[in-house]
Amino acid sequence: MLIQEQSMRVHREALAGCKKCPLMIGPVVSGSPVFSPILLIGQAPGDKEGGFGKPFAWTAGKTLFKWFERIGLDEETFRSRVYMAAVCRCFPGKNPKGGDRVPSLDEIGNCAAWLRAEIDLIRPALILPVGKLAISQLIEVKKLNEVIGKVHTVNFHGHQAEAIPLPHPSGASTWHRMEPGISLLEEALSLLEAHPAWRQVRKG
Repeated sequence: MLIQEQSMRVHREALAGCKKCPLMIGPVVSGSPVFSPILLIGQAPGDKEGGFGKPFAWTAGKTLFKWFERIGLDEETFRSRVYMAAVCRCFPGKNPKGGDRVPSLDEIGNCAAWLRAEIDLIRPALILPVGKLAISQLIEVKKLNEVIGKVHTVNFHGHQAEAIPLPHPSGASTWHRMEPGISLLEEALSLLEAHPAWRQVRKG
């Protein structure tokens, strides 16, 4: 375990200093360096997360953590027991047409190396990709209706795990607030609540 902890420390120091993507706006945002059976993968931090130094620290996070609280983990406990990563770790900047800029394939590729290292370090049993960009890194997805509400077996960066995709909790998205999104989200949360990795994390 000591070697794992040292490896995690080295990884996190290198990640915090990453400047591979000139258009990305730092700082690098990551969750707690916890060895967890669950890995959550978001899309990219928004413009507020850097100031708070943690992912999902603004309005989308309020919605996300309400979902998790309904099945037994409040925000503080979740953050302390689940490793929270993202497809990209820096704020991509604003899209001139509205909303946040979608990271480029090169930027996603640059950050994939950090995600691969974390997979190797924590070997998660369960991955929670949040939002279509995150889900598409693990599963081919055309419509959220086709993938949410199911448990998927995935091979991600050479590691086999189960994945329970979740919609993005953004206030700009109506998917999780309208049918069939409401029912599919409920199904996904029921599957998550019953999963052995979730029960392990709840127990502490």
